[in-house]
Amino acid sequence: MGGITERFRVAGRRLRGVATACAGLAALAALGACVADQAAGPVVPAVVRVPAEAPRTTGRERAADADHLKLVASFGGEVRAPNVMRMLTEVTDRLVKASERPDQTYAVTLLDSPVVNAFALPNGRLYVTRGLVALASDTSEAAAVLAHEMAHVTLNHATARSELELRSALVSRVVADVLNDPDTGAQLQHQSRFALARFSREQELEADATGVRTLAKAGYDPFAAGRFLTALSRSTALKAGTGPGGEPDMLATHPGTAERITQVTRAARRIGAPGIGADDRAAYLAALDGLPYGDNPRDGAVRGHRFVHPGLGIAFDVPAGFVLENTRSAVLGTTPDGNRRLLFDQIEAKDGQALDAALKGSWNDALDPAGFETREVGGHPAALALSRGKDWTFRLAAIRIGDTTVRMIMAAKGATDPDPAFRPWIASLAAVPPEEAVLRPLRLQVVQAGSTSAEELARRMAVPDRALDRFLVLNGLERAAALVPGRSYKIVVE
Repeated sequence: MGGITERFRVAGRRLRGVATACAGLAALAALGACVADQAAGPVVPAVVRVPAEAPRTTGRERAADADHLKLVASFGGEVRAPNVMRMLTEVTDRLVKASERPDQTYAVTLLDSPVVNAFALPNGRLYVTRGLVALASDTSEAAAVLAHEMAHVTLNHATARSELELRSALVSRVVADVLNDPDTGAQLQHQSRFALARFSREQELEADATGVRTLAKAGYDPFAAGRFLTALSRSTALKAGTGPGGEPDMLATHPGTAERITQVTRAARRIGAPGIGADDRAAYLAALDGLPYGDNPRDGAVRGHRFVHPGLGIAFDVPAGFVLENTRSAVLGTTPDGNRRLLFDQIEAKDGQALDAALKGSWNDALDPAGFETREVGGHPAALALSRGKDWTFRLAAIRIGDTTVRMIMAAKGATDPDPAFRPWIASLAAVPPEEAVLRPLRLQVVQAGSTSAEELARRMAVPDRALDRFLVLNGLERAAALVPGRSYKIVVE
């Protein structure tokens, strides 16, 4: 979890305390940095070059660098991975030549986010997260994603906007549900529709079909689109602890994954039988070797049902049933049925301001006077409150840790009071124990299989649980699949 970022900036007064910009918080240093503060500095994205005389697609100029950097910062900055960037650039160049608009230029950016996501802006900027690159098993799968996003551009599925304010579906849900502000949540969804490629079902399926055709024309395996969507579905189900068919991380407003797999497989079969086209698997895995994996330690890390942030010096556990996601703005949690949500973030408190006043100042709705309570949480002063909205009931706490004030919110749908789960959650907040004081960054390691089994390689994985399942999903393998001696596979190591 980093500081409060641009993803929570909102026009108006509805979300005071959450809509604070990066530069406005003195305590940001303890929680992470905006892109301008990162030691490595911004990375210039690779650009696929076309002849200077080639016409521009729309006549629109590229977004200003400041807008681009602001958007990139909301996803954690960029990753310095020259081999991966070289591979993505070469793939994009090859796809451009095979596309219906070979005159279009594209700039590829690799985002430092573990979430599986990709999107395109109308000006030809393509964004891919390292989480997505890690999930793909070969070059053709990564090419399938890029071809799909390029199709959105060439098919004019999005239009230019005056601002490039990135608003993720997850943030919109938090604003509407956890923060009890459906009007602003709807506004954010509207404002971010083009930036997150929130296209209609028909547009998504059209982009899928166009992407498969481009993929095949470029010489890649057209069946890769179906393989990647299958991997995405399995990854999401593993993350949520459910069976296949859960909602994918990548653009949750897309049509159902099963429907898309059926459609892209049908489109590939119209081109030819399985086995056509190249997957370039060996070259792809060689480029991925050493790529950072999972949460960035600077933002803390989720370990199953536990969140650890050595920079802030705290850790906590969430009740069973919650699935956690760590963003640069907040730690977010939800139950599979969506009836309970939680949020952990930072709020701004003035010098000498009482915690109950700081908590009230960060919350838009009325707080029940009978629910106010002052106590210690994990040895830190805290103020607790209750808020009853029309559709949700909230328990809130503001906790002062040194010069930083953090907030913990749990929401339950309807009139159900979340207090029985809320109290154990806040009570679990404690100082980081010595064995967790240093978060070692995880990375992908590409290894060759000898006579080893999937179970043996899975035991080498530095993951908190379900190592075999994670190994299989990461490598696009079914449980009964045997490893091929001499073939390369991905594992996660410290």
